[in-house]
Amino acid sequence: MDLSQLNELSDLTEQIRIDPTQAIGIPIALLGAVFLSFGTQYQSRGVGKVEQTSGRSSKSGLDLRHLLALFTRPSWVIGTLLLGLAIVLQLTSLNLAPLTVVQPLGAVALVITAVLNARISKVRLGGGAIRAIAFCVGGVALFVTVAALTAVDPRVTDEHLVTILIVLAVVGLLLGGAWVALRHRVAALFYILAAGVLYGFVATLAKVVIGRITQGDFEWLTVLCIVGLLLAAALGGYFVQTAYSSGPPDLVIAGLTVIDPIVAVVIGIVVLGEASQAPPIAGVLFAAAGAIAIYGVFQLAKHHPQVASAEAREP
Repeated sequence: MDLSQLNELSDLTEQIRIDPTQAIGIPIALLGAVFLSFGTQYQSRGVGKVEQTSGRSSKSGLDLRHLLALFTRPSWVIGTLLLGLAIVLQLTSLNLAPLTVVQPLGAVALVITAVLNARISKVRLGGGAIRAIAFCVGGVALFVTVAALTAVDPRVTDEHLVTILIVLAVVGLLLGGAWVALRHRVAALFYILAAGVLYGFVATLAKVVIGRITQGDFEWLTVLCIVGLLLAAALGGYFVQTAYSSGPPDLVIAGLTVIDPIVAVVIGIVVLGEASQAPPIAGVLFAAAGAIAIYGVFQLAKHHPQVASAEAREP
């Protein structure tokens, strides 16, 4: 590392931008991660019970009977309520701090879910799976650190919103088309990645909508954002429920808590300019952290014992 890079690092550490309001948002986001973890575990159990009762797998997508049956499972209903609390806490934290600071903190849920699932399922995570979780959490932790040192909370313009909505529409069509064409061949990782991408847009739009309503700026574009948010959340939620049928809950959480914040942060950086005042080395660190975290997701899908045993049982 040469002198110029050392100077950039020094500049980076001097740009700590967490004010007292943002600091309150961080523990709220962490509490939301706890509810996210328990909610995911209960929802996964509910989907498994519905599959056992119906005798039909939902790996290629939940049908209407599966969806209706979920509302009769107490575990799924409890999990949904817990996830609702997690969403409320996440929205609260988003209203207090920049998206790039609080959104990646959901990775804490991965560690909690991995421990919970190992105990409930009575499976032991091997060295490969533990290393994969470490990559996920470590990558997101680096992401959070750089974001906390460089993130600003800029004003969102109408042009920003139009850009986000157009990109969301294109992404939604591509993911929906891929699912229709490949639904009988895709694995849990597709559903997890797809849900994570959509939830990244949900988090971004939620922050925008909260800001506009708070400022009394409620007009047609805000309504359009709410519609886009609800549609993305519905499609993402469907993908998550389907992922439970073909992957363990900690793998689902790994994908969501890595892909979701990376997508949200990329939108925040590229479209909203939340890292506009960051030195060049911050971009390098963002890219490295994202690559580490995504590598961890793929490694967890490869080494998780429940995934391996499920593949062994398939003809």
